[in-house]
Amino acid sequence: MSHDGIGPRAVLRSVAFLTAGMLTVPALAGCGSSEDQAGKPLAGADVAGADRSDIAGGGTLRWAVDTVPDTLNTFQADADTTTARIAEAVLPSMYRTDGRGRAVRNPDYLTSAEVVDTEPKQVVVYRLAQQAVWSDGREIGAADFAAQWRALSGKDTAYWTARNAGYDRIEKVERGKNDLEVKVTFSRPYADWKSLFSPLYPKEVMGTPDSFNDGARRKLKVTAGPFTVDTVDTEEDEVVLARNPRWWGRSAKLQKIVLRAVPHDKRVSALSDGTLDLAEIDPEAARRVTVAALPQDGNTPLMGPEADRSAADALRSWAVANGSDEDAADEEISARKKLRKKAEKYARQQKALAGFEVRKSLEPAYTQLALNGAEGPLSDERVRRAVARALDREDIAGAVLKPLGLPGEPVGSHLALSGQAAYADGSGALGKPDAKEARALLSDAGWVPGGPVKEEKKDAKKDEGEEAAGSEAGKEESSGSEGGGDGTYIVGEDDGKNDGDGKAPHDSGTGTGRLKQGGAPAGAYAPKGTAAPARADTAPVAKDGKALVLRFVLPSGPGSRTLETVAGRIATMLEGIGIRTDISKVDNDSYFKDHIASGDFDLALYSWPATAFPATDARPVYSKPVPAADGSLNVEQNWTRVGTDQVDQLFDQAIATLDDSERRDLIRKADSRIWAAAGSIPLYQRPQLVAARENLANAGAFGFATPVYEDMGFLKKSAQGPEGSPGAKSGESSSGS
Repeated sequence: MSHDGIGPRAVLRSVAFLTAGMLTVPALAGCGSSEDQAGKPLAGADVAGADRSDIAGGGTLRWAVDTVPDTLNTFQADADTTTARIAEAVLPSMYRTDGRGRAVRNPDYLTSAEVVDTEPKQVVVYRLAQQAVWSDGREIGAADFAAQWRALSGKDTAYWTARNAGYDRIEKVERGKNDLEVKVTFSRPYADWKSLFSPLYPKEVMGTPDSFNDGARRKLKVTAGPFTVDTVDTEEDEVVLARNPRWWGRSAKLQKIVLRAVPHDKRVSALSDGTLDLAEIDPEAARRVTVAALPQDGNTPLMGPEADRSAADALRSWAVANGSDEDAADEEISARKKLRKKAEKYARQQKALAGFEVRKSLEPAYTQLALNGAEGPLSDERVRRAVARALDREDIAGAVLKPLGLPGEPVGSHLALSGQAAYADGSGALGKPDAKEARALLSDAGWVPGGPVKEEKKDAKKDEGEEAAGSEAGKEESSGSEGGGDGTYIVGEDDGKNDGDGKAPHDSGTGTGRLKQGGAPAGAYAPKGTAAPARADTAPVAKDGKALVLRFVLPSGPGSRTLETVAGRIATMLEGIGIRTDISKVDNDSYFKDHIASGDFDLALYSWPATAFPATDARPVYSKPVPAADGSLNVEQNWTRVGTDQVDQLFDQAIATLDDSERRDLIRKADSRIWAAAGSIPLYQRPQLVAARENLANAGAFGFATPVYEDMGFLKKSAQGPEGSPGAKSGESSSGS
């Protein structure tokens, strides 16, 4: 899992306990049906949907990805989002996700699947599509299901698996009444059985530890999707998928899909130089693509050698006439030429980008504020709850999403997103934003405004004339909360805004400064260096001589600007209740390994996916940490290290409950208790911005839905309108149509 990207389902608890009396869980029954609370997705897919008859046959789609994956096996620890994308295109999935983020049967592989028995054991029967075959001609059948179960059951440690959730509950897999039936018997009830065998690998991959561990890392000899893996080229940083001639479903429109690894900060250049047709981009790049598509006024400034010579001659003449030497003029000319070249490159890129458009939706993922409950002030549940109550999540979500033209609604659940079956707003367990209540929680925990703060001892003695102690506080402030100080003004101290004559700002010349109406009477001044009383509602809080300062860790890589903006707003909100933050930007590559996973943070921002199977997939994220055999703490993926026995019990009940309505209620109750523990605060659903050629159909911002790879392609000229779209020519060169 990355801070700003979402991994596949295959990707990862000092313990803070909550007493029963501290939980305030809203009633979930009697307030409308369980399904009513799910609502609708906040944004649908934006893929330029088109009928297959309007799409030209053939062509190559060049699609930007983050990496060329280290493995093509989604069940290995180093699988990533590109691994998952490839698997979607080339391997069977018994179920896929629809536009509401729910699991639906994939008719290309399954004619039906159902629970046929629950007593004495749960039994599921899969009935496979008659034409479903592997690319080598062999029928997909029970042998493949059985091999995958054995590999992922966790019983044979020779298999280097990343997870076995669900497979460890299977007792046996066998052939049903005929070759098209697969009968799966569970040793324990498993509600999320639809999550299994998606993707399904052939027995050639899953059959032995060697083939599982190494055989599918760089190639997949046998596949069963609309595409096959043609090449994995690490030197060219691309994976080529080719149309599968044995595919029995609707024939793929594209001849090839090239997944090309391109860094996010290089994607605009790749789009404009014609080496990409589809790329997820950041908000800044999206603005460029949007502007490029706007009608131009035709007033293009003079550019080129003649313009450069004219400008250079004029500048040199002016410099000599005004007493400057020609060398200085030449340096200025050189700098202007470089600037001009940049402007020309920008203009060329903008012209090329006119053939693209931005397709936007919301990812099936949300960004959260994580509060590390392992140690320090945030190990106290009251402090975590105070932080949570100080946040205006609507303001944060609106600031991120509304400028992009997307719904700026905050996320109300840790376990599902609006539109998904399990979704319900559980934030009421924590309460609405309330600074007064937040300060009361801090006070109850011993953090009080205006408390004495012990100064750090300095190694070196103060030099004579060194600034007063108040100035040190000001210096520290610059590395603390963004956008504001601690609410303290030091009487008589220069605030850095004077004009150098020793007068205070707006000084009338008397040295006393100009008092506003209602100010203190003349002579009512404290000795120089004395801290003036701050407003009680914003004064920094302290305890045992120590101010409450939280270390806020952020990644520093490309695309982190949104997180910086969000962190700044959060810091300002926390400052309003007396909590200061020390925002620290760390190397992007080490952000998770060296800080989040190791617990080296107080506050952090990162994203989590919302899946159709929260009882299975979210449990390791929110389960209570437990001591490992070596004495360490096993946190699984719960990097906030906040968990409770009650949450674990609710997950366990949900996983074993086959009744859909009852399971939804259990998941929602678990979510309410996760809110109450305040280890993580969901903020907003992540924006999904994709630049696509205008004539590329059925591809773009997919939202919840699994892409339908066989329907992607470039529009025929007849489907683009009488004159074609601005991107028709570029698209035709890619599509070969």
